[in-house]
Amino acid sequence: MDRQDQNTGLLESVGNFIARKGRRVWPLTVTAKETIAPRMMRVSFRGPDLDELPWLRGQDVVLEIPTATGLSRRHYTIRAHDAAAKTLAIDFVLHGEGASGPWLDALKPGDRVDAVGPRGHTYVRAADWHLFTGDETCIPGIFAMIEGLPDDTLVHAFIEIGDEADKLPLVAKADVRLHWISRGGAQAGPNDRVYNAVEQFVFPEGEGFAYTIGETSTVRKLRHRLLDRGFPRGRIAAEGYWRPGRVGGHDHV
Repeated sequence: MDRQDQNTGLLESVGNFIARKGRRVWPLTVTAKETIAPRMMRVSFRGPDLDELPWLRGQDVVLEIPTATGLSRRHYTIRAHDAAAKTLAIDFVLHGEGASGPWLDALKPGDRVDAVGPRGHTYVRAADWHLFTGDETCIPGIFAMIEGLPDDTLVHAFIEIGDEADKLPLVAKADVRLHWISRGGAQAGPNDRVYNAVEQFVFPEGEGFAYTIGETSTVRKLRHRLLDRGFPRGRIAAEGYWRPGRVGGHDHV
């Protein structure tokens, strides 16, 4: 069996595995791939039934990625979705390791991948103002949510990044205050950078909603502190996107 036949067999296994779980499969075809930052790649897809995709901004899809040893299950936030055009885009953080690296390197227009979802409890809610916290893995989700907010909505976003090169432009109707917090080139991992910045943040007047995502232990600590400061439990969406030593999946915090 040649490499193309092996890849075809793996993709068929992906669809069969997902179908056995009773979930709808969204067949996607790659239309473009571009590097939008030194450590961020955007892949654009088209799908025959993406006009039916019930996406809420901030939610993700699950991809079963073919690897040399089988299949690897990964969650990726949808960066953008155009129902009329039947397209969606996903921004991938380039870690330089893990199952997605070789797959992304080899990915090209015309390639196929199956997705399930959307899923996740992190999506935009009604509020007078919004607080977003996360790291570079959260930029696609945070930006997608902010872009869906109406004019004059007050937004504060505290985003940890590796260095200045990780900054991305944001075009939004809302009144957005972006607070970039650089690690100065240090490796990503549990730390107090965003926690300390939010600790100095004075909550605006009115009813807010907080979206706390990123490294699991940081998310948990931030959520507990928001509760201590009087933030209503029902007005916090908290989800751990990753943690050291974990391969795939999200943590519900």
